[in-house]
Amino acid sequence: MRGVIYARYSSDNQREESIEGQIRENTAYAERNGITIVGHYIDRAYSAKTDNRPEFQRMIKDSARHGFDVIIVWKLDRFARNRYDSARYKMLLKKNDVRVISATEAISQGAEGIILEAVLEGMAEYYSADLSEKVSRGMKENALKCVYNGGIVPLGFKIDEERHYQIDPETAPIIVEIFTRYDNGDRMVDIIDDLNRRGIKNGVGRPFNRNSIGNIIKNRHYIGEYFHGDVVIPDAFPALINYELFDRVNKKHERNHKVAGRFHAKERYILGTKLFCGKCKAMMHGDCAKKSNGTVYRYYRCYNKKERLCDKKRKMLVLSLYCQEIRLCTL
Repeated sequence: MRGVIYARYSSDNQREESIEGQIRENTAYAERNGITIVGHYIDRAYSAKTDNRPEFQRMIKDSARHGFDVIIVWKLDRFARNRYDSARYKMLLKKNDVRVISATEAISQGAEGIILEAVLEGMAEYYSADLSEKVSRGMKENALKCVYNGGIVPLGFKIDEERHYQIDPETAPIIVEIFTRYDNGDRMVDIIDDLNRRGIKNGVGRPFNRNSIGNIIKNRHYIGEYFHGDVVIPDAFPALINYELFDRVNKKHERNHKVAGRFHAKERYILGTKLFCGKCKAMMHGDCAKKSNGTVYRYYRCYNKKERLCDKKRKMLVLSLYCQEIRLCTL
Protein backbone atom coordinates (compact mmCIF):
# COMPACT_ATOMS: atom_id res chain seq x y z
CA MET A 1 0.00 0.00 0.00
CA ARG A 2 1.33 3.44 -0.95
CA GLY A 3 0.76 6.42 1.29
CA VAL A 4 1.60 10.08 1.71
CA ILE A 5 1.96 12.09 4.89
CA TYR A 6 0.07 15.32 5.41
CA ALA A 7 1.37 17.54 8.22
CA ARG A 8 0.23 20.99 9.27
CA TYR A 9 0.57 23.52 12.04
CA SER A 10 -1.37 26.71 12.73
CA SER A 11 0.05 30.17 13.14
CA ASP A 12 -0.80 30.45 16.83
CA ASN A 13 1.71 28.85 19.21
CA GLN A 14 3.21 26.06 17.13
CA ARG A 15 6.59 25.90 15.48
CA GLU A 16 8.58 23.89 12.95
CA GLU A 17 9.29 21.23 15.59
CA SER A 18 5.62 20.21 15.54
CA ILE A 19 5.96 19.25 11.87
CA GLU A 20 8.94 17.01 12.67
CA GLY A 21 6.96 15.29 15.43
CA GLN A 22 3.98 14.66 13.16
CA ILE A 23 6.18 13.20 10.42
CA ARG A 24 8.01 10.99 12.90
CA GLU A 25 4.83 9.47 14.33
CA ASN A 26 3.18 9.14 10.91
CA THR A 27 6.26 7.40 9.52
CA ALA A 28 6.34 4.99 12.46
CA TYR A 29 2.65 4.19 11.89
CA ALA A 30 3.33 3.52 8.21
CA GLU A 31 6.18 1.14 9.03
CA ARG A 32 4.05 -0.80 11.53
CA ASN A 33 1.28 -1.23 8.98
CA GLY A 34 3.33 -2.01 5.88
CA ILE A 35 2.61 1.30 4.11
CA THR A 36 5.27 2.70 1.76
CA ILE A 37 5.56 6.48 2.06
CA VAL A 38 5.89 8.04 -1.39
CA GLY A 39 5.56 11.72 -0.53
CA HIS A 40 4.99 14.50 1.99
CA TYR A 41 2.62 17.45 1.90
CA ILE A 42 3.32 20.10 4.54
CA ASP A 43 1.44 23.34 5.27
CA ARG A 44 3.22 25.69 7.65
CA ALA A 45 1.27 28.32 9.58
CA TYR A 46 -2.10 27.50 7.98
CA SER A 47 -5.30 26.98 9.94
CA ALA A 48 -7.47 23.93 9.21
CA LYS A 49 -10.60 26.06 9.62
CA THR A 50 -10.22 26.86 5.93
CA ASP A 51 -9.33 24.76 2.90
CA ASN A 52 -7.19 27.57 1.51
CA ARG A 53 -3.94 25.64 2.10
CA PRO A 54 -1.51 25.27 -0.84
CA GLU A 55 -0.11 21.82 -0.03
CA PHE A 56 -3.50 20.48 1.01
CA GLN A 57 -5.00 21.51 -2.32
CA ARG A 58 -2.04 20.05 -4.22
CA MET A 59 -2.50 16.76 -2.35
CA ILE A 60 -6.20 16.60 -3.25
CA LYS A 61 -5.35 17.32 -6.89
CA ASP A 62 -2.57 14.69 -6.93
CA SER A 63 -4.96 12.03 -5.59
CA ALA A 64 -6.65 11.95 -9.01
CA ARG A 65 -3.39 10.58 -10.49
CA HIS A 66 -3.70 7.45 -8.31
CA GLY A 67 -0.13 7.71 -7.09
CA PHE A 68 -1.06 6.80 -3.50
CA ASP A 69 -3.77 4.88 -1.66
CA VAL A 70 -3.90 6.52 1.77
CA ILE A 71 -3.19 9.87 3.42
CA ILE A 72 -1.71 9.59 6.90
CA VAL A 73 -2.30 12.44 9.34
CA TRP A 74 -1.19 12.74 12.95
CA LYS A 75 -4.77 13.51 14.03
CA LEU A 76 -7.92 14.16 12.05
CA ASP A 77 -7.83 17.83 13.03
CA ARG A 78 -4.66 18.16 10.91
CA PHE A 79 -6.80 17.33 7.87
CA ALA A 80 -9.70 19.69 8.68
CA ARG A 81 -11.40 21.45 11.58
CA ASN A 82 -14.53 22.04 9.59
CA ARG A 83 -17.05 19.21 9.18
CA TYR A 84 -18.19 20.47 5.81
CA ASP A 85 -14.65 20.59 4.40
CA SER A 86 -13.84 17.21 5.95
CA ALA A 87 -16.85 15.50 4.36
CA ARG A 88 -16.39 17.26 1.04
CA TYR A 89 -12.73 16.38 0.55
CA LYS A 90 -13.06 12.87 1.90
CA MET A 91 -15.76 12.31 -0.72
CA LEU A 92 -13.42 13.57 -3.43
CA LEU A 93 -10.67 11.30 -2.15
CA LYS A 94 -13.05 8.36 -2.00
CA LYS A 95 -13.81 8.81 -5.70
CA ASN A 96 -10.07 8.54 -6.31
CA ASP A 97 -9.83 5.40 -4.09
CA VAL A 98 -7.89 7.27 -1.41
CA ARG A 99 -8.78 7.31 2.29
CA VAL A 100 -7.56 9.33 5.27
CA ILE A 101 -5.94 7.54 8.22
CA SER A 102 -5.17 8.96 11.67
CA ALA A 103 -1.87 7.72 13.09
CA THR A 104 -2.80 8.38 16.72
CA GLU A 105 -6.58 7.81 16.80
CA ALA A 106 -7.70 4.20 16.65
CA ILE A 107 -10.66 4.31 14.26
CA SER A 108 -11.95 0.99 12.96
CA GLN A 109 -13.26 0.48 9.44
CA GLY A 110 -16.63 -0.82 10.69
CA ALA A 111 -19.90 0.95 11.41
CA GLU A 112 -18.72 2.09 14.85
CA GLY A 113 -15.73 3.78 13.17
CA ILE A 114 -18.08 6.10 11.28
CA ILE A 115 -19.60 7.33 14.54
CA LEU A 116 -16.20 7.73 16.22
CA GLU A 117 -14.76 9.66 13.29
CA ALA A 118 -17.78 11.98 13.22
CA VAL A 119 -17.42 12.59 16.98
CA LEU A 120 -13.70 13.38 16.64
CA GLU A 121 -14.34 15.77 13.77
CA GLY A 122 -17.13 17.46 15.70
CA MET A 123 -14.88 17.86 18.74
CA ALA A 124 -12.12 19.34 16.55
CA GLU A 125 -14.54 21.90 15.13
CA TYR A 126 -15.88 22.66 18.62
CA TYR A 127 -12.36 23.17 19.96
CA SER A 128 -11.52 25.52 17.09
CA ALA A 129 -14.72 27.58 17.54
CA ASP A 130 -14.34 27.66 21.33
CA LEU A 131 -10.72 28.78 21.08
CA SER A 132 -11.67 31.53 18.62
CA GLU A 133 -14.38 32.80 20.98
CA LYS A 134 -11.99 32.81 23.95
CA VAL A 135 -9.33 34.67 21.98
CA SER A 136 -11.88 37.26 20.77
CA ARG A 137 -13.25 37.67 24.29
CA GLY A 138 -9.76 38.10 25.70
CA MET A 139 -8.82 40.67 23.07
CA LYS A 140 -11.99 42.64 23.75
CA GLU A 141 -11.20 42.65 27.48
CA ASN A 142 -7.72 43.91 26.64
CA ALA A 143 -9.22 46.60 24.43
CA LEU A 144 -11.52 47.82 27.20
CA LYS A 145 -8.41 48.22 29.36
CA CYS A 146 -6.53 49.90 26.48
CA VAL A 147 -3.98 47.09 26.46
CA TYR A 148 -1.87 46.43 23.34
CA ASN A 149 -3.47 43.56 21.41
CA GLY A 150 -0.63 42.72 19.04
CA GLY A 151 0.20 43.85 15.53
CA ILE A 152 2.52 46.60 14.31
CA VAL A 153 3.18 49.32 16.88
CA PRO A 154 2.66 52.71 15.18
CA LEU A 155 5.81 54.72 14.64
CA GLY A 156 6.21 57.17 17.51
CA PHE A 157 4.95 54.78 20.19
CA LYS A 158 6.37 51.94 22.23
CA ILE A 159 4.75 49.34 24.48
CA ASP A 160 5.65 49.36 28.17
CA GLU A 161 5.90 46.38 30.54
CA GLU A 162 2.17 46.57 31.29
CA ARG A 163 1.42 46.44 27.53
CA HIS A 164 0.20 50.03 27.33
CA TYR A 165 1.05 52.57 24.64
CA GLN A 166 3.70 55.13 25.59
CA ILE A 167 5.36 57.86 23.54
CA ASP A 168 8.72 56.81 22.09
CA PRO A 169 11.03 59.84 22.52
CA GLU A 170 13.25 58.67 19.66
CA THR A 171 10.63 58.33 16.93
CA ALA A 172 7.82 60.63 18.13
CA PRO A 173 9.52 63.76 16.67
CA ILE A 174 9.31 62.15 13.20
CA ILE A 175 5.50 61.99 13.46
CA VAL A 176 5.27 65.57 14.68
CA GLU A 177 7.51 66.67 11.81
CA ILE A 178 5.36 64.89 9.19
CA PHE A 179 2.13 66.46 10.43
CA THR A 180 3.67 69.91 10.85
CA ARG A 181 5.33 69.97 7.43
CA TYR A 182 2.21 68.75 5.65
CA ASP A 183 0.12 71.34 7.51
CA ASN A 184 2.58 74.07 6.46
CA GLY A 185 2.17 73.20 2.77
CA ASP A 186 5.06 70.83 2.09
CA ARG A 187 4.22 68.34 -0.63
CA MET A 188 4.02 64.70 0.39
CA VAL A 189 6.62 63.68 -2.18
CA ASP A 190 9.09 66.20 -0.75
CA ILE A 191 8.51 64.95 2.80
CA ILE A 192 9.04 61.35 1.65
CA ASP A 193 12.24 62.17 -0.24
CA ASP A 194 13.66 64.11 2.70
CA LEU A 195 12.91 61.39 5.26
CA ASN A 196 14.43 58.69 3.05
CA ARG A 197 17.48 60.84 2.29
CA ARG A 198 18.07 61.13 6.03
CA GLY A 199 17.85 57.35 6.41
CA ILE A 200 14.71 57.43 8.58
CA LYS A 201 12.58 54.26 8.38
CA ASN A 202 8.85 53.76 8.77
CA GLY A 203 7.15 51.61 11.41
CA VAL A 204 8.19 48.31 9.77
CA GLY A 205 11.79 49.34 9.16
CA ARG A 206 11.40 50.23 5.47
CA PRO A 207 11.80 53.47 3.51
CA PHE A 208 8.81 55.79 3.48
CA ASN A 209 6.41 55.83 0.55
CA ARG A 210 3.06 57.44 -0.20
CA ASN A 211 1.10 54.66 1.53
CA SER A 212 3.10 54.77 4.76
CA ILE A 213 2.76 58.57 5.03
CA GLY A 214 -0.96 58.35 4.21
CA ASN A 215 -1.47 55.70 6.91
CA ILE A 216 0.33 57.89 9.45
CA ILE A 217 -1.83 60.90 8.60
CA LYS A 218 -5.05 58.88 9.05
CA ASN A 219 -3.95 56.96 12.17
CA ARG A 220 -6.06 58.14 15.11
CA HIS A 221 -3.60 56.62 17.57
CA TYR A 222 -1.70 59.89 17.23
CA ILE A 223 -4.51 61.82 18.93
CA GLY A 224 -4.51 59.28 21.78
CA GLU A 225 -7.48 57.25 20.54
CA TYR A 226 -7.48 53.51 21.20
CA PHE A 227 -9.49 51.34 18.81
CA HIS A 228 -9.92 47.62 18.35
CA GLY A 229 -12.91 46.17 16.52
CA ASP A 230 -15.98 47.96 17.84
CA VAL A 231 -14.14 49.32 20.89
CA VAL A 232 -13.14 52.99 20.54
CA ILE A 233 -11.75 54.88 23.54
CA PRO A 234 -10.68 58.53 23.13
CA ASP A 235 -7.81 59.95 25.20
CA ALA A 236 -6.72 56.43 26.14
CA PHE A 237 -2.99 57.24 26.14
CA PRO A 238 -0.71 60.26 25.56
CA ALA A 239 -1.37 61.99 22.24
CA LEU A 240 1.37 63.00 19.82
CA ILE A 241 -0.83 65.35 17.76
CA ASN A 242 -3.61 67.66 18.92
CA TYR A 243 -7.11 67.31 17.47
CA GLU A 244 -6.99 70.60 15.53
CA LEU A 245 -3.76 69.76 13.68
CA PHE A 246 -4.93 66.18 13.00
CA ASP A 247 -8.23 67.43 11.58
CA ARG A 248 -6.60 70.10 9.38
CA VAL A 249 -4.04 67.68 7.97
CA ASN A 250 -6.63 65.00 7.21
CA LYS A 251 -8.94 67.44 5.44
CA LYS A 252 -6.02 68.70 3.40
CA HIS A 253 -4.92 65.16 2.59
CA GLU A 254 -8.44 64.29 1.46
CA ARG A 255 -8.53 67.32 -0.85
CA ASN A 256 -5.10 66.54 -2.25
CA HIS A 257 -6.03 62.91 -2.80
CA LYS A 258 -8.74 64.00 -5.24
CA VAL A 259 -6.14 65.61 -7.44
CA ALA A 260 -4.91 62.23 -8.62
CA GLY A 261 -3.58 63.50 -11.93
CA ARG A 262 -1.07 65.68 -10.17
CA PHE A 263 1.03 62.69 -9.20
CA HIS A 264 0.58 60.70 -12.41
CA ALA A 265 1.17 63.46 -14.95
CA LYS A 266 4.50 63.54 -16.78
CA GLU A 267 4.79 67.28 -16.11
CA ARG A 268 4.80 68.70 -12.59
CA TYR A 269 2.04 71.19 -11.89
CA ILE A 270 3.67 73.45 -9.34
CA LEU A 271 0.43 75.13 -8.30
CA GLY A 272 -1.50 71.90 -7.75
CA THR A 273 -3.28 71.90 -4.34
CA LYS A 274 -2.62 75.67 -4.07
CA LEU A 275 -5.32 77.03 -6.44
CA PHE A 276 -9.03 77.00 -5.62
CA CYS A 277 -12.15 77.82 -7.62
CA GLY A 278 -13.52 81.26 -6.83
CA LYS A 279 -17.12 80.02 -6.89
CA CYS A 280 -17.32 76.52 -5.40
CA LYS A 281 -13.97 76.59 -3.53
CA ALA A 282 -12.99 73.23 -4.99
CA MET A 283 -9.34 72.60 -5.78
CA MET A 284 -7.92 73.33 -9.22
CA HIS A 285 -6.00 70.46 -10.74
CA GLY A 286 -3.54 70.10 -13.59
CA ASP A 287 -4.73 69.11 -17.06
CA CYS A 288 -3.61 69.48 -20.66
CA ALA A 289 -4.96 69.79 -24.20
CA LYS A 290 -3.40 69.25 -27.61
CA LYS A 291 -4.30 71.28 -30.69
CA SER A 292 -4.39 69.97 -34.23
CA ASN A 293 -1.00 71.55 -34.98
CA GLY A 294 0.58 69.55 -32.16
CA THR A 295 0.84 72.39 -29.65
CA VAL A 296 0.23 71.20 -26.08
CA TYR A 297 -1.36 73.54 -23.53
CA ARG A 298 -1.01 72.71 -19.86
CA TYR A 299 -3.50 74.35 -17.56
CA TYR A 300 -5.47 74.16 -14.29
CA ARG A 301 -9.20 73.69 -14.00
CA CYS A 302 -11.78 73.31 -11.25
CA TYR A 303 -12.17 69.73 -10.06
CA ASN A 304 -15.95 70.17 -9.65
CA LYS A 305 -16.20 71.59 -13.17
CA LYS A 306 -14.75 68.37 -14.49
CA GLU A 307 -17.37 66.45 -12.52
CA ARG A 308 -20.09 68.89 -13.68
CA LEU A 309 -20.72 70.08 -10.14
CA CYS A 310 -19.73 73.70 -10.78
CA ASP A 311 -21.31 75.99 -13.40
CA LYS A 312 -18.76 78.81 -13.31
CA LYS A 313 -17.47 79.82 -16.75
CA ARG A 314 -14.25 77.99 -17.37
CA LYS A 315 -11.27 80.29 -17.03
CA MET A 316 -8.08 78.38 -16.74
CA LEU A 317 -4.47 79.17 -16.05
CA VAL A 318 -2.41 77.98 -19.02
CA LEU A 319 1.29 77.13 -18.68
CA SER A 320 3.49 77.70 -21.69
CA LEU A 321 5.75 74.79 -22.59
CA TYR A 322 8.70 76.94 -23.49
CA CYS A 323 8.73 79.73 -20.90
CA GLN A 324 8.08 80.24 -17.21
CA GLU A 325 5.27 82.78 -17.53
CA ILE A 326 1.71 81.96 -16.53
CA ARG A 327 -0.93 83.62 -18.63
CA LEU A 328 -4.68 83.74 -18.08
CA CYS A 329 -6.84 82.74 -21.01
CA THR A 330 -10.47 81.87 -21.55
CA LEU A 331 -11.24 78.66 -23.41
